[in-house]
This record gives sequence, structure tokens and C-alpha cells, in this order.
Amino acid sequence: MPRLNVNGTLRDFEAEPDTPLLWALREQLGLTGTKYGCGIAQCGACTVHIDGAPVRSCVVPVSAVSAAAKIVTIEGLSRDGSHPVQKAWAALDVPQCGFCQSGMIMAAVALLKDKPNPSDADIDAAMTNICRCGTYNRVRAAIKVVALGGDARRAGLAIEHVGGRS
Repeated sequence: MPRLNVNGTLRDFEAEPDTPLLWALREQLGLTGTKYGCGIAQCGACTVHIDGAPVRSCVVPVSAVSAAAKIVTIEGLSRDGSHPVQKAWAALDVPQCGFCQSGMIMAAVALLKDKPNPSDADIDAAMTNICRCGTYNRVRAAIKVVALGGDARRAGLAIEHVGGRS
């Protein structure tokens, strides 16, 4: 039986070798935080980390992932939403419909791991995920907040929330 190392646990699954990793994660392992968006690696809703690198799981066959490879899904990033990127996403009300957000968060985490203080150009190059709601300005702001230690005021961002808090 094939195995995957997902979120620090070796997991058995049953799938044909050409089954996309996304479907093994969602259907076989019950990790539904990773979303299906386009199926052609364009939108990024299915982004997970494999050995620390962001990967569009909808186009990666399970046969291409060894049991030694470390897969991290949104569920493995933080069980309680306490990862700094998740906290910034919540603090700045980044999600609207929320469908793309797990992939966006995974891409942002990988960016900040590689470039702890990314420029706007770095963010543009790394954040190729598609958001139908168009929250790109808030995505950029949240990434900058994390890069600056989590304080939105120190980051010089003036995002006005409903109710007047900023």
C-alpha cells in the first residue's frame, strides 16, 4: 500500500499512481482544506508544501511523491490558526469568500520562508494564486505585516475595518 508523509504522519492511502496528490489528500486522507480550483495548476487553490516548496497539488501524481517527501497542508500549518500568516490574514480581513485562501496562505508562508522581508516585486513574483474576490491588496498587506513582526500599525498600513478599528 502506498504511503505519504503528510503533516508529520505517515499515512496509507489507496489510489491509482496517476491520481493527483490533491485527490489523495482530500478523498483518501480527509484533508479538505486544500481546495480544487482549476485542475491545471493555474489558480493555486490546491497549493501545499512538499519539502518546504509550494506545489500545485492538482497536477502532481501521487506516484511522483515519495514516502520520504514531507507534505504540509493548510491543516498541518497550524491546527488552531496560530501561524503568523494565518493571524495576519484574520487581522486584516483578507478572505472574502475564502475559497482560495488556504492556497494563498501556503504560498505566502513559502515566500516568507525564502524572503523574510519581501519587496513588492518579490510578492508579485511569488503570489501567482488567483483570487476571484480580488483581495490582492490585503494579501500584500498581510505579507508585509508578517515581515514586520505582526504589527499592522508599525507596517504603516491604513486598513479601516468595519466598526472603525484599524
